[in-house]
Amino acid sequence: QVQLVESGGGLVQAGGSLRLSCAASGRTITSFMMGWFRQAPGKEREFVTSITWNSASTYYADSVKGRFTISRDNAKNTVYLQMDSLKPEDTADYYCAVHGGIGNYASPDRYAFWGQGTQVTVSI
Repeated sequence: QVQLVESGGGLVQAGGSLRLSCAASGRTITSFMMGWFRQAPGKEREFVTSITWNSASTYYADSVKGRFTISRDNAKNTVYLQMDSLKPEDTADYYCAVHGGIGNYASPDRYAFWGQGTQVTVSI
């Protein structure tokens, strides 16, 4: 089992930045792809970004490409999401997750473990 705890969410004005962290415990995540998803009120959970175990490859949703950056520190068992140039439409609960090892990196049902989420609100 892996426990994931997200932090760093909050209220920010449009154009601002936030850095989310996802700390893992229970077992190491160094060999797993990690992803960030978000879910806005009344909407389905959507893929934001993911990173391979060795940081060699990263993937982004078109809506965040060029504004968000995913990174990881395997020594700290932690994944980060740097969010710049935030827009009101980025408002959502943000979740990190551990990929199960098989399947589409953008599909939530391919992820085995999830954090409880952290809320991000971007005001106009």
